[in-house]
Amino acid sequence: MRQVCTAVISIAISLLSLASCSSNPGHNKNGEADNGKPFNPTEILKYDPQKGDKKIEEFMEHLHKVSGFNGNVLVAKKGKIVYEGSFGWANHLTRDSLKLSSQFELASVTKTMTGTAIMQLWERGKIKLDQDVRDFFPDFPYEGVTIRLLLTHRSGMMNYVYFVDNIYRTQHLNQKKGLTNKEAMEMIAKYKPARFNKPNASFLYNNSNFMVLGAIIEKVTGQNYADYMKENIFKPAGMAHTTVYSKAVYDKIPVDVVGHDRNSWRYSVAQNFLDGPVGDKGIYSTVGDLFVFDQALKAGKLIKPATQDSAYTAHNPMIRGHFSYGYGWRIFEAPGQKVVYHTGWWHGFRHIFLRDLKNDVTIVLLGNMVNGSLLHLDDLFKMTGMPIVRKGAYTGNGDTAED
Repeated sequence: MRQVCTAVISIAISLLSLASCSSNPGHNKNGEADNGKPFNPTEILKYDPQKGDKKIEEFMEHLHKVSGFNGNVLVAKKGKIVYEGSFGWANHLTRDSLKLSSQFELASVTKTMTGTAIMQLWERGKIKLDQDVRDFFPDFPYEGVTIRLLLTHRSGMMNYVYFVDNIYRTQHLNQKKGLTNKEAMEMIAKYKPARFNKPNASFLYNNSNFMVLGAIIEKVTGQNYADYMKENIFKPAGMAHTTVYSKAVYDKIPVDVVGHDRNSWRYSVAQNFLDGPVGDKGIYSTVGDLFVFDQALKAGKLIKPATQDSAYTAHNPMIRGHFSYGYGWRIFEAPGQKVVYHTGWWHGFRHIFLRDLKNDVTIVLLGNMVNGSLLHLDDLFKMTGMPIVRKGAYTGNGDTAED
């Protein structure tokens, strides 16, 4: 009888433990950390234009008229949108106006999501950060390049964009058909272009690092990058207007926003073979979905807070005492302040996505006219209480656009 009672008590304790775990607000259904707060993207995106911040509106009107900003903007404080707006053309040739739902090629802002996906795979035990690229691609011509070095732009690799462009032009290859990540990796293995530096010798930002990470995501998961990101990043975060488009898949990428270069409407940029590789770029999204991504990260819906902390840690020496790079995030740090952000610049698109972790401020500016308008945001930073995230504002020369 005593044994029966003991067994019953053990079962009861086990059931209570299971119930406790299932109701624990510290974890979501994927076993990832969660802050326990309700997460509803529809509620997150609610905004009443009549209650928008008038000072920010005036600033943006001025940025559009005087500095030539052409694009969409969203500003949020404490998880609430305080201003959003659209300025200018989606396509100057057809005189199509931008809408808040307009999808932009995110350019290097894509790296924030690729980095999140890599950290997700690390959490799930699928990869190790100090694993060598040759573990996945035995023909990769460089020794000692690890996932961690790719994440932090310390691999020493050349920039594949210029290397591949040279091959396409000298060999007169079809520039309309997009290159896949796998094909880019095969070209690197075949031609073995010279490195810029030895692995881990210095920080050297370039697109090769995250193109290779995109290829690793595909190799490890057995899915293409677009499908993995949709199932594991976009859907769990509630990013209903975000997708991956590659010229290797689409003859014409199905979005209405056209990139314009050289501060001129005459230079509308046509996609080509370099719009095939993804991971370093290739995600298309809206200002609203980037805010949802920001909130999903804060709510622990994608990766654990401790994992995010490592991604937001400076893994390179500080530039001008304030700026560094983590795992897919640029970093600004000052006493009592921390902003993680990323810039983007590709084929006529120019962006900045900023997340003030101390003051809980989010700023998203997506533009399709490459000019210097994003170098004139100091007053916007001051209005929101965010530190001025511009390298030239401190010592020496420089700006946010090293992309």
